[in-house]
Amino acid sequence: MSPVTLARRCALTILLATSLPSFAGVVVSDPWVRGTVPAQRQTAAYMRISSDREVRLAGASSPVAGSALVHEMRMDGDVMRMRPVDSLRIPAGGTVVLDERGLHLMLQELRRPLQPGERVELELRFVDTAGKAELVRISAPVRPLGAASGGTH
Repeated sequence: MSPVTLARRCALTILLATSLPSFAGVVVSDPWVRGTVPAQRQTAAYMRISSDREVRLAGASSPVAGSALVHEMRMDGDVMRMRPVDSLRIPAGGTVVLDERGLHLMLQELRRPLQPGERVELELRFVDTAGKAELVRISAPVRPLGAASGGTH
């Protein structure tokens, strides 16, 4: 193998290893956080979580928020209801999408406004069926207040 080919393979391996936060089969992709206005005390984070084995998203935190909880939004007749979810099951071989239409990560007690273009650090705690806990750290870009899922990430 030529030195150039070896260098390309090494660079590709490093790129793939660092492009998507993961541990033992859990992959978090397309994360983003909705921007805020001054004095706003909460916002939401969205992402896709995939796993090759069953795990639970058992907790989350961020240095920009006092708490981070998974919430579920659903319509009850003509009324939108939101409630916290204790843990979020990610099935083996499956993907769970956190978006504006359902599940999302609610960042509460914000310590400051979040501006488009900055990044928010998030720490997600997953637990597998054997009870082993692992942390996945991600950096999510902040999108403008009116932004919606879809389009470029």
